[in-house]
Amino acid sequence: MSALEAHLVRQIGAGGPISVADYMATCLMHPEMGYYATRDPLGGAGDFTTAPEMTQMFGELLGLALAQSWLDQGAPAPFALAELGPGRGTLMADALRATASVPGFHDAMRLYLVEGSPTLRQMQESTLARGDVTWHGDAADLPDLPLFLLANEFFDALPIRQFERADEGWRERVVGLKDGALRLGLSEPLASPRLTHRLEDTRTGDIVEICPAGERAAGEIGARIAERGGAALIVDYGDWRSLGDTLQAVRGHAPADPLTTPGLADLTAHVDFEALARAAPCRHSRLTAQGVFLERLGIAARAQALARRLEGPALETHVAAYRRLTHPQEMGTLFKVIAFTPEGAAPPPGLDP
Repeated sequence: MSALEAHLVRQIGAGGPISVADYMATCLMHPEMGYYATRDPLGGAGDFTTAPEMTQMFGELLGLALAQSWLDQGAPAPFALAELGPGRGTLMADALRATASVPGFHDAMRLYLVEGSPTLRQMQESTLARGDVTWHGDAADLPDLPLFLLANEFFDALPIRQFERADEGWRERVVGLKDGALRLGLSEPLASPRLTHRLEDTRTGDIVEICPAGERAAGEIGARIAERGGAALIVDYGDWRSLGDTLQAVRGHAPADPLTTPGLADLTAHVDFEALARAAPCRHSRLTAQGVFLERLGIAARAQALARRLEGPALETHVAAYRRLTHPQEMGTLFKVIAFTPEGAAPPPGLDP
């Protein structure tokens, strides 16, 4: 039994079952034993690999799309260039390199990263090697400036609550104990006004997930964009509306049981993009498959240009990364993109209103 599992068993034994959201928050962000507080989760030696770690093309294209939105909105200065959950800082490094040639963009930007993990903050500082980065622990702390923001695989790692529809209403799924081990169970029936709109598309036994932290972050971002201008590009896996149990654990690039490896595996859930859009008091683009979005931005031409300088294993890795990001049977369809913009502004390139 890991130290964090023992901690959870004691906590639940003393105070009773906890929500799935509280379980996820403890597993991921406990200050001494949490997953993100104790390791670099990315790459071959970690547990998963994100798009920016596969190829520079991803960050380059997202950065240029955001810079075009900045130009389309009159090149406001100063403005906040921000990223939520920046991982090792690779995406932002690629975005900054690609936008260096956009006149005035770097002179006007103020750079902010929203990151709660001290381990990852150190890696971001090393990757970016700049003296002008400000870190925050919450999107609510971002400055009152026009906001141009990137969020890749940020919302999927935020804690979710799970509700199972019952004949008499909804029951919340909770983490309790059975024979001294962590087990999922159900609460007593409860009223849940937030799920009233889901009565029309669910049946008894269906599971609906909500992400209060994600909705709160979307609301903060959307409010700043509505008031001061800007654009947010959100890329993650999920769909327009959540349905079913999507909680999953990954350890060593392989699926794991979310309850058997607390603090040692990454925990994520599919993103409910409709909930984010409803929470943001600004305009949102049409939800678009990642593969379609990247092809519209010209990833094929960029891939061909980079390929001309490569050969052997490096070329094979490059082609595999392009396919993985765009092919419908890989990340191209599972991952989606949505943008937030102020009223009257066009969405960033690659997306439809």
